[in-house]
Amino acid sequence: MPRPRRVPSYRSSLYRLYPVLSLLVLTGLWQIAANASVSAALPGPYATLTVLASEIRSGNLPHHLGATLSRLAASFALAMSLGSVLGILLGRHPRLDRFFDVWVMLFLNVPALVIIILCYVWLGLSEAAAVTAVVVNKFPNVVVTLREGSRTLDLNLLEMAESYRFGRIKTLRHVIVPQLSPFFVAAARNGVALIWKIILVVEILGRSDGMGYQLHLFFQMFDVAGILAYTIAFVGVIQLIEWGIFKPLETRARRWRR
Repeated sequence: MPRPRRVPSYRSSLYRLYPVLSLLVLTGLWQIAANASVSAALPGPYATLTVLASEIRSGNLPHHLGATLSRLAASFALAMSLGSVLGILLGRHPRLDRFFDVWVMLFLNVPALVIIILCYVWLGLSEAAAVTAVVVNKFPNVVVTLREGSRTLDLNLLEMAESYRFGRIKTLRHVIVPQLSPFFVAAARNGVALIWKIILVVEILGRSDGMGYQLHLFFQMFDVAGILAYTIAFVGVIQLIEWGIFKPLETRARRWRR
């Protein structure tokens, strides 16, 4: 039987550089478009990075970025914890799922803007209202993801755990959670991507700080370089979260299948 051909090391190194090369190409296209437009509506990479550096030195960007990240962390923790518990319960108990399915579909289809406005009307222009609006918007997505994951649990493993008298806590830890780990990671990854977009709207409508508030100010001043600078900063932070947290979690979540 022929041995599988090994990929040369230089090709492997080049493969790892593809994301960097892709980013350089994108930056080059951005610069070409900026040169062609010759307009303040499309500043080039250098002008944008200059504004980014200036905002970091002044302390404005760290302040607004910190405010948004704190709201993201609080909203994410609440939505994931509450949504995961309810999703698992609905997936494991058909009667509960039948009863609450209408509720889940209702909140899943209510526009995010409507929920944000109602939370500000009912709770006032407060931090609690802002976090509540984000949680209510994200909560149904977590429920649906974990509910589907619970429905795919291996019944043979559950029966084995019962026959060996694992108990509820041990069964949850060693049987249910490992199988649901990929669904947790998927819900968390999608959650961060969705939550930060909703937070921007929340901050535009009713907060006096945060990335959304600052982007709204830049919009009023028609400062496109400022808008792009803040966008790059926040997307960069989210990408670091993806590489530093979600990628390792995804790898770890798949280990139980080996």
